[in-house]
Amino acid sequence: MRRILTKFFYYLGVIIGYCFTEKLLNNILFVVNHLKAGLLFSKFKSCGKNLYIEAPVKVIGGKNIVIGNNCSIYARTRFETFKYSDKHTPELIIGDNVNIIFDCHIGCVNKVIIGNNVLIASKVFITDHYHGEITKTGIAMPPSERPIYSKGPVIIEDNVWIGEGVAIMPNITIGRNCIIGANSVVTKSFPQNSILAGVPAKLIKVV
Repeated sequence: MRRILTKFFYYLGVIIGYCFTEKLLNNILFVVNHLKAGLLFSKFKSCGKNLYIEAPVKVIGGKNIVIGNNCSIYARTRFETFKYSDKHTPELIIGDNVNIIFDCHIGCVNKVIIGNNVLIASKVFITDHYHGEITKTGIAMPPSERPIYSKGPVIIEDNVWIGEGVAIMPNITIGRNCIIGANSVVTKSFPQNSILAGVPAKLIKVV
């Protein structure tokens, strides 16, 4: 049945593509995206004005998520917050004027704070937890059976630019005005005005 529906909607899309102009189709998508934003609005703990969401966006644990004003969240972004133990209450806080581009994933069991005016490029991964502690006992277990472990929160301060494909690991603070080069893996904190890049990320210079 799913295959039949998939083919039906595909060919329906082809017909619509021939019958309508690109401008009209873009206007339809504009309406759909704003409807999606409205539907997700009620899932968040709180949400500011002028939220733009480009569908599809996946939200798990929206009651733990706070979003500020004038934020844009693009397609295939995933927000996942969940209470794993009594040690932490998950909290994902996104400030004002934040842009999160395509295919990003933010996972939170403890705390992730993203400041104001932060630009997050495509395919960025931000997490405050691991599957298990990095110990001899921990790594001897199958990864899927290791208990979730948070080493500490992730704090990204104001005016940070995060390049494409960056991974930000738990228990770090990125100071305000930092720039993180594409495909970097950030495993430690950096002070404000830092330019950093690499695997693991290293300080290139302080402006």
